[in-house]
Order: sequence, then structure tokens, then C-alpha cells
Amino acid sequence: MKTLQSKIGAGLLILFMLLLGASSKSYAHCEIPCGIYADSLRIIMLSEDIETIEKSMKKITELSSAEKIDYNQLVRWITNKEDHANKIQDIATQYFMFQRVKVSDEPKIMAKNAELLAVLHEICVYAMKSKQTTDLTYVEKLKQAVQELSHLYFGEEEHHHH
Repeated sequence: MKTLQSKIGAGLLILFMLLLGASSKSYAHCEIPCGIYADSLRIIMLSEDIETIEKSMKKITELSSAEKIDYNQLVRWITNKEDHANKIQDIATQYFMFQRVKVSDEPKIMAKNAELLAVLHEICVYAMKSKQTTDLTYVEKLKQAVQELSHLYFGEEEHHHH
């Protein structure tokens, strides 16, 4: 009886640890796959994150040049910029690269995938650069890359996949 209780206790402990570990990080969407996607929403989210990075960069520059620097607010804006750049990278990789760009042997799809992956890579790099600096050039490059992603992904016509 004691062996059975030990096994049940160990199993519950492992289950608890797995559940605890699974909740420590969240991603842009699930990998089940659930089949519920709002691709256009992800483009909107990317755009909002870019706007937040831009505002953060401007506030960091403003706060840094003040006669008396408010380090608390400065750190908060830096952290905010970093968080939103990370969100951009998560959406580009976890959502688009891993779930929406489908592996295929068909040459036409492979060519489109190469274009999509290149622009998603640009988005990740420009998000990384925006973490490293307050150079608004990277905000503009992010905006252009997200527009290019939207154009490549949805095509000429307006398309909303849900």
C-alpha cells in the first residue's frame, strides 16, 4: 500500500511541476493546433507594439536629457520597450514562423515561404535592434517590414483568416 501511495504522490508531484513549468511562459498562440487563428489581429498587435516602442524610445530620450534624471521612470520605459520588442519577436517566430508558414515541397509555396521567412527574420532583427538603441530608424524599418509581411501573407486583396 505504501508503494502505491509513493507512486501516486510522485506522479502528482511531477504533474504539479509540469503544470507550474507550463504556466511560466506564454506565447502568441497555442501549438495544439487548435485551428483558431486571427492572422489579421497579429498584424494589428505587431503595429501596436511598434507604436509602443516608438513612444518608449522618445520618452527614454526625453528623460535621459533632463537636468535631473528620473531613473525610475527611465528604467520603466526601457523595460517597456524591451517587453514590446520581445512580443514582436514572439509573434514573428512562435505564431507566424512556427505555425502559419507551412512546410511544403511545392516550388511555388517554397518560394513564397522563403519571402515570408526573410521578412519575418527582418522583423526579429529590427526588434532586437530596437532593444539595443533608441534609434527611431529601426521603428521605421519595423513598420515597413510589417507592411511587407501583411502584403506577402494576405496578398493584394483584403483577407482575414479566422
